[in-house]
Amino acid sequence: MRAYEINEFGIENLSITERKMPVPQANEVVVKFHAASLNFRDLMMVKGVYDPEVRRPLVPFSDGAGEVVEIGSEVTRWKVGDRVMPAFMQDWIDGAIDYRKAKTALGGDLDGCLREYGAFREAGLVPIPGHLTYEEAATLPCAGVTAWNALRVSGKLAKGDKVLLLGTGGVSIFALQFAKNVGAETIITSSSDDKLEMAGTLGATHTINYKTNPDWDEEVLELTGKRGVDHIVEVGGAGTLQKSINCVRMGGHIAVIGVLAGKGGFDPISILMKAVRLQGIFVGSRVMFEDMAEMIRNEYIKPVVTKVFEFDDAREALSMMESGDHFGKIVVKVGG
Repeated sequence: MRAYEINEFGIENLSITERKMPVPQANEVVVKFHAASLNFRDLMMVKGVYDPEVRRPLVPFSDGAGEVVEIGSEVTRWKVGDRVMPAFMQDWIDGAIDYRKAKTALGGDLDGCLREYGAFREAGLVPIPGHLTYEEAATLPCAGVTAWNALRVSGKLAKGDKVLLLGTGGVSIFALQFAKNVGAETIITSSSDDKLEMAGTLGATHTINYKTNPDWDEEVLELTGKRGVDHIVEVGGAGTLQKSINCVRMGGHIAVIGVLAGKGGFDPISILMKAVRLQGIFVGSRVMFEDMAEMIRNEYIKPVVTKVFEFDDAREALSMMESGDHFGKIVVKVGG
């Protein structure tokens, strides 16, 4: 079977190789992948920024979707033909995260999904909602679950809450869809008026161009009557965190997810004085994934895919991720 491998860091060094077909152990199934999707973590992994000491060769990309083509002798959860998605962390089934569970992430500690076939423990898979294509389903395991954990689990999002979303990448767009579904009021930022217009068609209540309005935190306060928002999906990291703290309400919730905005600093006194709850989000458990998938199925939510690349063009997909030109998710088709 064909698989991409990281042997040397750099997009240009990502290579296709031939690997042996996986053989399932007693509690495993073999999944034939039809699609894999990109996250910023995957780009950092390929470039050697996320973990310079990661084991190599490594199959990249944590997120994928496919069908079960073979099952082990003790498998009871799945049958041949089932459409499935591997969970981001294979051993985080439920409960609190711990170091052991965190060391079972696909596309990092374990081989990822940018390959034609993979063997997975039966407990590490989730069924695909029936109305989704493989390309759409492949976007859910990391970005979707991260947004779900940030707002619905950590944030306990409620109707009428005010939510600030930074940027228009995969996590932020999923968060926009989930917030709208609950009946929350949303504010979303971008440097592109075209992307803000697209966010508006998805139901964003307010949009802010942070390039033309660098003091976007002040505009958020204006839009909320100086009160501030209840929740912030903070994907910028150190480069945006202080502005996020400025415009969250007293006692509000900031879900810290990404590092897209680079370096910066913040005053911890402002966290104390506003009693802000700062919560790191590291994707989520299989149970969170299942709960999210059930809601997506019931509400007929469709992930936003900006472009689908062929398997041989995975490097071009990574270059698009690096450019920041995408809106929502980027997907790579796998197999025929």
